[in-house]
Amino acid sequence: MALQRKRMMSPNYSGRGGSGVRLIVLHTAEGSRTIESLGSFFSNPSSGVSSHAGADDQPGIIGEYVDRGNKAWTAANANPYSVQIELCAFAAWSPAEWAAHPIMLDNTAKWIAEEAHAFNIPIVRTTDPNGRGGIMHVDLGAAGGGHWDCGPNFPMDDVIDMAAGGSTITEPPKPVEQGGAVTLRCTSTGKGYWVIGSDGGVFTYGDAKFHGSLGNEKLAAPVVDMAPTPDDRGYWMCGSDGGIFTFGNAGFFGSLGDVKLAEPINAIECTPTGKGYWMMGRDGGVFSFGDAKFYGAPTGLVQ
Repeated sequence: MALQRKRMMSPNYSGRGGSGVRLIVLHTAEGSRTIESLGSFFSNPSSGVSSHAGADDQPGIIGEYVDRGNKAWTAANANPYSVQIELCAFAAWSPAEWAAHPIMLDNTAKWIAEEAHAFNIPIVRTTDPNGRGGIMHVDLGAAGGGHWDCGPNFPMDDVIDMAAGGSTITEPPKPVEQGGAVTLRCTSTGKGYWVIGSDGGVFTYGDAKFHGSLGNEKLAAPVVDMAPTPDDRGYWMCGSDGGIFTFGNAGFFGSLGDVKLAEPINAIECTPTGKGYWMMGRDGGVFSFGDAKFYGAPTGLVQ
């Protein structure tokens, strides 16, 4: 299920300069227990701190305080190359206390997956401040200001596994806005499926995994269909203008975004190899990309 991002923007940020983002850093807020109270704290210029996002126990919602393209102020010298989230929790929590907040962990995992896709960061745990992946504040050491969050009992490996493999929480999703759901595709096992919204939102069920979404992007045209890769480790989405969006291990083989179409696109299907795809227009026109071959089309179905 795609995250809803509740924007409560902080004045405490700056540009990244030429630094590229390579770390996804997890923190504990050590006081605020909701994303709203955390946002209120970050909104005060005199606090001098901020984070990109916050997670609490509200299903499918995170707080967003600094745009990912800017530098948040929460990890000292590591800020330029990090994107960061504050869990509304305490580093001193026991394993039982962390286990009592599965929604917070799920929200954090979904956020990690979306940020990893945005910055092309592998969804792996690292303890190397010079590496790439997901890391706790404590593992940044002196570069991060010498903090100890998220604490010794935080289930970091579990959260990374959830981010890499999809959510374990099954709360009902919020209604899809901007035109509603447009397509449903099942997994190769038949034991799960994805539901896609016209805004590019992705909802996962059963063994379908979340690999990213367009739910927070401004689109030139609505999403009309999606196709999973043969191993279910990624998917393509297509817009009515023939634009292609790739997630997970789905490769980009071309699009129709710059082509003037006689009729809008309404379907996409990948080849058995996952190295190509077809798109079909509302008039029956077929367009092939990658190793997809053109075998003909019943064009002119729409009069």
